Formats: sequence, C-alpha cells, structure tokens
Amino acid sequence: MGLQQNSSQAVRWRVAGMRHLMMLFAAALLITSLPSVSLAQSSGSNGGHTLKRGPSGLPLPRFVSLKSGRVNMRVGPGTQYAVEWLYLKPGLPMEIIQEYDNWRRVRDAEGAEGWINQSLLSGRRTGIAGPWFKGKKASLPLFSKPSENARIVAQVEPGALGDVDTCNGEWCRMTFAGHTGWIAQESVWGVYQGEKLAN
Repeated sequence: MGLQQNSSQAVRWRVAGMRHLMMLFAAALLITSLPSVSLAQSSGSNGGHTLKRGPSGLPLPRFVSLKSGRVNMRVGPGTQYAVEWLYLKPGLPMEIIQEYDNWRRVRDAEGAEGWINQSLLSGRRTGIAGPWFKGKKASLPLFSKPSENARIVAQVEPGALGDVDTCNGEWCRMTFAGHTGWIAQESVWGVYQGEKLAN
C-alpha cells in the first residue's frame, strides 16, 4: 500500500512584491548583528555533537512543527518584515537554527530559511519521508518492528508527512495516514541521525 501526502513544497507559496524587496536589505543588516549560531547538529541526544543552547535555554538547532494551517515566514524577526513564504499545512516540521526575542529563524525541508513567531510553532515532532527522493520513483518501507527483516506495514512515498512517536537512534516509530510502523531514521527529515526520542 503506497501512502502519499503533500510535501511542504505543495503547501507553501512564495510571497513577492515591492515591500519584500525593500525589506531584504534591512533584514540582512539585522541578521548580521544577531549572535551567530552553529548549524552543526547538536547535543547528546542529537547525534553526539556539542550541545549549543539559544537564549530560550533550548538546544540549537532543534526540530519543531507548525501549529497552524496558515503561517507566514518572514525575511526578518518582526511583523514589519516582508512575508517570503506562506505555509498552508499544519504539522510541517521546521528546524530552528537561531532565536531572537519571540522569533525563530527556521529552515524547511527544502532549505528555505526565514523567521516565524514562536507562538506559531509547536514542540510536537513530525517528519517528512525522504523529501530528497521527491519526484523519483521510490518508496520507503514502513516496518512492523525496527528491523529490515520485519513485516512491511506500508510503502511510504517521498514527501509524506507523518507523526513521530519515538526514535532509537536508527529507527523511528511513525504514523503516516493512519498506518503506524518503523522507518529508517536516516530516511526522515525532521529528526537528526542518531537522535533518540522517547514517547
């Protein structure tokens, strides 16, 4: 059984206009004055790299998801900055790479970066199955147990969005369109390789 859902590309829209162009320069000036953040994968639970913390006290980088079905990604950390992307699907995973006041600089599965207010982000963990395979003839097996020798529950198509239940560093137990099983952790965007998550 193949499971397919919309990827982040299909549920976001680029917003352009004169205001956008005028605000890009201002945003670049502000961002260069913010504290720099290493984009290396972090922490003891996130693959064994050195843990870095943002002003909130939470690890950087880290994964979160969108709370709402209508979220603006701006070119700078404030409502006075232009909207570059509009996301229309709740639950999409985002990687927080920088913090400034109540704003979070995030990156989506396709590499787009911008600023989203923290009130629009949730600690709920979700993941996208192999977005790097999108558009190719590929499917990712969802197993009944964390083993390649286990029974296949479903075939998940690249770009499908799922809820992350738990990860052991090599496998994640996830639910895609009502089907729950184990998928190779390296096949998911929304969790770090080696990251362990408990339910």
